[in-house]
Amino acid sequence: MTDVTGEVERDGLPDWLEPVRAAAESVRPEQLSRFLPPAEGGRRSAVLMLFGDGPSGPDLLLIERARSLRSHAGQPSFPGGALDPEDGDPDGAGPVAAALREAEEETGLDPSGVQVFATLPALYIPVSGFVVTPVLGWWHRETPVGPVDLAETGAVFRVPIDELTDPANRVRLRHPSGHLGPAFQVAGRLVWGFTAGVIDRVLHYSGLERPWDTTRTLTLSDEAAGLALRSAAGPRS
Repeated sequence: MTDVTGEVERDGLPDWLEPVRAAAESVRPEQLSRFLPPAEGGRRSAVLMLFGDGPSGPDLLLIERARSLRSHAGQPSFPGGALDPEDGDPDGAGPVAAALREAEEETGLDPSGVQVFATLPALYIPVSGFVVTPVLGWWHRETPVGPVDLAETGAVFRVPIDELTDPANRVRLRHPSGHLGPAFQVAGRLVWGFTAGVIDRVLHYSGLERPWDTTRTLTLSDEAAGLALRSAAGPRS
């Protein structure tokens, strides 16, 4: 299937993931975000967008950062982090290796049970300077997961795709800075920022999105905004 060398395998996916694979292979960077990586610079990083077949049907694995962290405190996000020199080419296999390594370190999952089937174009988080490559995986052989280090990961949880596409769980979140972006009220949490933006675009371009009230708006609390300013809503360093 795949290993930490960064192999991408497109065969053997469940039928419901085929639209996601097709969208990932055709989507352009500007369709995912208005913030595109600079020609030079930026800290290379990767996140793992891991799809599974859970007890409630197709789902997505997310984590919640520990509230004691200096960055990304308390935020639901994809597992992920910065590329290390041993990860290899940041424009090749490097993001895949980094995403799998960080997911293992944060959740305890066995990377050999993950089939990487696509990567999205690298995106930019201006506040933090991260250049983030989302790596898409199919959890073809599941293993138990949970926080490996509670000082870094507060929780590991799975969100059914049906909950993410449920119009009742969709909102737009207004940051005190004035920025308005997508968010999801799922699993007793508010998923927002970079993570919500990627989920939103993947659902949209794969045709899984259901019509929802885009005028429904929440305002981010000052406390959460303060955490976001420190974390920049991207992968941890």
